[in-house]
Formats: sequence, structure tokens, C-alpha cells
Amino acid sequence: MAGIAGRGGTDGGRTGAPERVGTAERIDWVDIAKGLCIILVVMVHATLGVEIAAGSQGFMHQVVAWARPFRMPDFFLISGLFLSLTIDKPWRRYLDRKVVHFAYFYVLWLTIQFAFKAPGIAMEEGAAAPFADYLLAFVQPFGTLWFIYILPLFFLFTRLVRTLPVWFVFAWAALLEALPVHTGSIIFDEFAARYVYFFAGYAFAPHVFALAGAVRRNAGAALAALAVWAVLEGLLVFTPAPAALAFLIQGEVGDTGATGGISELPLVSLVLGFAGALAVVSIAALLARVPWANWLRWLGEHSIVVYLAFFLPMATARVVLLKTGLVPDVGLMAFLVTLAGVTGPVVLFLAVEWSGRGKWLFERPDWAKIDGARKVEARAAA
Repeated sequence: MAGIAGRGGTDGGRTGAPERVGTAERIDWVDIAKGLCIILVVMVHATLGVEIAAGSQGFMHQVVAWARPFRMPDFFLISGLFLSLTIDKPWRRYLDRKVVHFAYFYVLWLTIQFAFKAPGIAMEEGAAAPFADYLLAFVQPFGTLWFIYILPLFFLFTRLVRTLPVWFVFAWAALLEALPVHTGSIIFDEFAARYVYFFAGYAFAPHVFALAGAVRRNAGAALAALAVWAVLEGLLVFTPAPAALAFLIQGEVGDTGATGGISELPLVSLVLGFAGALAVVSIAALLARVPWANWLRWLGEHSIVVYLAFFLPMATARVVLLKTGLVPDVGLMAFLVTLAGVTGPVVLFLAVEWSGRGKWLFERPDWAKIDGARKVEARAAA
């Protein structure tokens, strides 16, 4: 099953930009970048969850804080890279692939998550609370699923503004990111904070692919630049912002690990978001050259599997480790919970593939498709 970003033909599936629609070939470094992204996403939820439950912080807290400026920007930039291949398709097909696809998985996994969480919510807030929270989740994205809720909105909005000048949309989106938008609505706040990266992935995809190619041709210079970036990233993250500017700092969904550093100030956050996203692209391009990174490539290709299902193994591992006290170090505990959050969905996916049962968990069935052409093609290929 494909991951969150799309497919594209390349010069041997290596460094080039997509050439045509419809090819089954994947770009290796894109999948590796998505693999890195999904690990970072699981890491933040696993680490902060452990630290809140344990009442203390470990070494993983610093890792999460360091990655905070680029963790979501890189995911959104990668998600927009292949949009040019489908943005001019007929509306029905576009809606099927870019809206209905994610809506199916959102509703399905929202329901699954509530099946596990409803008893606890009912005990804390009353019997009616789970039903009210479930309905609210259709207008206020729930927990870890907010990404696949807002991604279709990005696809729709970009389709509507595709005829406007690129510089105008990009400047407008950059201004939104710089503004201290805190409405309380996840949709509005995250749209303002993240759309600029998604649009950049779509509008400047050829330049991103060119960067990946240049990195592979100049590995030494790329490694030196990455080292400088990593140090500057740390300095800006862990250097406190002036108190007078604290009100300008942006928030992030589900992230209580903000440092209050210079990195969180307007414009600085925008620059670091793009710098970090391009750093991930560069790292992925370098890793694509080594055979031992194949597991990251596979993980990125199946990134949506991990994104949808990591909440359960992550929560289970956290409870077990906290209750048993087998691992007293909070940092090591957070690392192990992250590992469980990444590997658990992979085990579930492989079990589904092996048994042939439950494929609807990760593969949209025909009844959930509105594009008749895709249904006919799927049956013909079967």
C-alpha cells in the first residue's frame, strides 16, 4: 500500500522529478524521507506521553525539542511533492483520491480509537461524554489523526487556487505562518501554521528534486552543510526568546514540548521549518545510496500504516513499562515506547497481509470509492 505521498516515475527511480502520471515506480529518497518523518511523529507523542505520565523528563525530551521546528513542515512538504501529477484530473477522480481516501481512514480509525478510549472518557466525564467527543471530532480533529483530517483540506484549497500566481499564494501562506494564530480551532490554527510548507512542496517540487540530485552528487559538501544546520538548529531551539516576544510564539497540536526558544518566533520558525525540511530531503537522498536504509524506504512507503495504528502499541508499551518499572530511566523508556509505536503497526500490517483478513484497516475497499474508473481498473487487475 502506498504511503501518504504519491508515486512518480524517475530516471530509474532514483533522483529525478516525476515525468508522467500513471507509472508504478517510486522515488527511493522520498520514501526514506517519509520514513524519517513518521518516526519523528511517533517519537514526539511517545516521549511526551511517557514524560507526562512519569512526571519527569529524559534525554529524549531534548531530541524531540531539537526536531520540533521541522518535524511537521517536512511531512507536509513531502506530501505536496507529487500533487502536480493529479491536480488537473477530473473533479470526481481528484476528490476520490485526495478527499474520500483520507476521509475513509479518518472515520475508520477515529472509531477504532474511540472504541479503546471511550470507557476511560466515560469514567472521567460521564456516560454521554464519549458520544459528544466522537461527534466533535468531525469538526475538531481528534488526537493524532489531525494530519489526515487537514491534508484533504490542503488538497482542495490548492486545487482552487492553482490558477493564482505562485508568488502570491506562497507569500500569503508565509504571512499566515508568521502570524500568531491561536483561535482554538485545530483546523484554522494548523492551516495557518502548515499550509505554506505543503504549497511549497507542490509549487517548488522541481527545485526539491534538483536539491536531492545535487546532494547525491556532492555528498561531502552536503554532509558539511548538514552539520552546520544541526548546530544552528540546536542553538536557536535552546536559546530562550526575549520575554517581550513570548506572545508571538506559535503552538503545535498535541505538543507540550515547546522550549520557548528563538526557533519558535515568527519568521525564524518559517526559515527553520524550510531549512529542516530540506535537511531531511538531503539526509534521505544520502541514505538512499546505502543498502541498510532499505527498511526506512519500506517504512516510508507504508507510512500511513504507522500513522494510523501507532497509538495502540505506543499506549500499551507506555502502560506496561510504567506499571512494571522494568526500565527506570525515563529517556530509555520513551525510546522503547517510540520503538513499539513504530514496529507495532508494521507487525499488524504484515499479519493482515499474511492472513488476508482485515485489509480494510489499511486499504480502502471498493464501496468507499467514488471514482468508477478506479473500481473497474482494480477489478481488471485482480
